[in-house]
Amino acid sequence: MAKTRSAAPPRPSAAATSTAAATARISFRSRKIVKTPPSKPPAAAALPPPAPPAPVLPALSAPGELAAALRHLAAADPLLSEVIASTDAPAFTSTPSLPAFHSLARSILYQQLATSAAAAIYARFLALLPSAADGAVSPAAVLALAAADLRAIGVSGRKAAYLHDLAARFAAGDLSESSVAAMGEDALLAQLTRVKGIGEWTVHMFMIFSLHRPDVLPSGDLGVRKGVQELYKLKALPKPEEMAALCERWRPYRSVGAWYMWRLLESKGAAAKKAKKGNASS
Repeated sequence: MAKTRSAAPPRPSAAATSTAAATARISFRSRKIVKTPPSKPPAAAALPPPAPPAPVLPALSAPGELAAALRHLAAADPLLSEVIASTDAPAFTSTPSLPAFHSLARSILYQQLATSAAAAIYARFLALLPSAADGAVSPAAVLALAAADLRAIGVSGRKAAYLHDLAARFAAGDLSESSVAAMGEDALLAQLTRVKGIGEWTVHMFMIFSLHRPDVLPSGDLGVRKGVQELYKLKALPKPEEMAALCERWRPYRSVGAWYMWRLLESKGAAAKKAKKGNASS
């Protein structure tokens, strides 16, 4: 068989050779790179100093404070003025109330129970604590109680854990009688709701009835909301987020205004019951 000669690669033309040579002779001038210094970051805007905490107002049990509250509310809200005139005034006693830890522990025990059942469990709880003889329940005494001891007197396992968490926070110094007394409403709400089993409603009740704070609005309380609905003849039950606007005129004595909403609701219920009884007897 005859061998075939492989095709030779095509030879570049003269024009292509000339172009390649010209390209090889082109020199590139290096470009001088000018480094620009980094721009200085813009000066941070001066932040305003944090607002000082709101001062703790005098307690409603302080001399003259309740009378001042009633004068303010009667002048600020004509509808509430009628309720005040027809209802006995509240009594925020000036005698020292229970210490903060004791009061909060009692609140936990009373949660979600009928008053009679809660009172019986609370009495048995005090009997377990020798320190309670002088009216003071200490965190150390509660921590010394086992969960089984508390369950034996009718305290649920969950509430036993709540009591121990509260006692541990007081024992560690996260909370104290002095710090609770010094904190404003917002700070106190934030601190106490960190305790297991203590929610916003419990803190509001504690601030009104134990600390006698004058300007607490328990906007989530159903009784207060129904009272506001009745007072202002609203078609719908006000939502918790609407309560602040509705009760703004009561500041700085919203605790007393809330107290009168409970009484207004009670009087409405008593009147309805009396009317029903009269209709039945006629």
